[in-house]
Amino acid sequence: MIEQMMTEPGNVLEFKVTGKLHDADYKTFVPAVEEAIKAGGKVRILARFADFHGWDAPALWDDIKFAAHHYSDVERIALVGDKTWEKWMAAVCKPFTKAVVKYFDASELEAARAWVRGPA
Repeated sequence: MIEQMMTEPGNVLEFKVTGKLHDADYKTFVPAVEEAIKAGGKVRILARFADFHGWDAPALWDDIKFAAHHYSDVERIALVGDKTWEKWMAAVCKPFTKAVVKYFDASELEAARAWVRGPA
């Protein structure tokens, strides 16, 4: 499930990602990001992972399509989690976006928020 937590001035979007992602999750996530891009240009995303179990095949395809379509529309991505593989995921996604991607441990949520909001 992808749940939008907040949108802030400066096109900062925060999402909570839990469980296993399915195609339906991208039907709400993608329009929210695209609306923010249309309203103000590049966006910054903070993704908080909690009890995350990955993607099913259609959702993984949705994620790849999103990354390809919005390759240069996302300026920063803060990934917040508490598992080693989530940290590894931050490194893996870097070739698929022009965004600066940084991983934060779950205990560093406020630091992640400060970084994603910070100056360019």
